Amino acid sequence: MSDPQLTNLIKMIDQIIANNLHHGDDDQVTDVAAGHLQKFWARSMKQQVIAYANSEGADLSPLAQKTIAKLQAVS
Repeated sequence: MSDPQLTNLIKMIDQIIANNLHHGDDDQVTDVAAGHLQKFWARSMKQQVIAYANSEGADLSPLAQKTIAKLQAVS
């Protein structure tokens, strides 16, 4: 992946997930993370990570993939 903006978005998702690990199991963590992205990220940011997850997604952690799937379901 050579897109610096996408790289930054992926790092941000991982940080949001890491900051919410105290919420419990993976489902709860990814619910909170997806809610954060839905509320606070610009539409273009959400579209970019969703497109990446749907096309390649190789650099996404399993929790990031699950978060983006939940985001996509509500977007």
